[in-house]
Amino acid sequence: MLQLSKPLAIIDLETTGMNLSTDRIIEIAIVKIMPDGGKSVKRKLINPEMPISESSIEVHGITNEMVKDAPTFRQAANEIKQFIENADLSGYNSNRFDIPLLAEEFLRVGLDFDFKSRRLLDVQKIFHLMEQRTLSAAYRFYCNQELAGAHSAEVDALATWEVLQSQVKRYAQLGNTVESILACIGEENTVDFARRMVMEKGVEVFNFGKHKGRPVTEVLKAEPQYYDWMMKGDFPLHTKQKLTEVFNRMMLKKG
Repeated sequence: MLQLSKPLAIIDLETTGMNLSTDRIIEIAIVKIMPDGGKSVKRKLINPEMPISESSIEVHGITNEMVKDAPTFRQAANEIKQFIENADLSGYNSNRFDIPLLAEEFLRVGLDFDFKSRRLLDVQKIFHLMEQRTLSAAYRFYCNQELAGAHSAEVDALATWEVLQSQVKRYAQLGNTVESILACIGEENTVDFARRMVMEKGVEVFNFGKHKGRPVTEVLKAEPQYYDWMMKGDFPLHTKQKLTEVFNRMMLKKG
């Protein structure tokens, strides 16, 4: 069994679409596993304050009518923050989508949430490293069942927890702690959740566009207008926050 030194919050989101910068949460489910094995679940519909795309409705079945009387994220943010306080975070493809989008929502409403002190355990990464499959196939493979109700946030989050437990049993090399699993599969050395910047040898480096592979400070010194372009552009708030941290640190050194 997985041995936890602190709570593990498994998060699954349903959203208006897939764009981290512009789309919003419409349903959040969190399965929180305690070190003693206790489990609690929080599920909420969220009014995204924008239309849900037809393609998204086809996937998760949540309509604009269903969320029109639900709380906005601003109204639900403190409750969500308190539920996952002091917990490591997990999910399926969570490092690339669920956690980055949740971070965007917290930033958008001005609520400070510390992601740095948490371990981020993406169950999909274990699966892709070991077996190369999708969530429904993962559930079938590891749990020997068909996943009924896929694309319901609570169903997916609970299924992810079952898959993670089965992975720990199947792969001895993972160990049975969050720390040992991450030591086995590796932690991504990213600066921002959207991966526009990564760390290389302790230095922030651009990971996209014409300056890919170049240190961020080097680019900003040579082209100060590049900072303005990114801050005005369609980049996630978390990317802009991290870019500003690098820029401010650079300006302090200059002064």
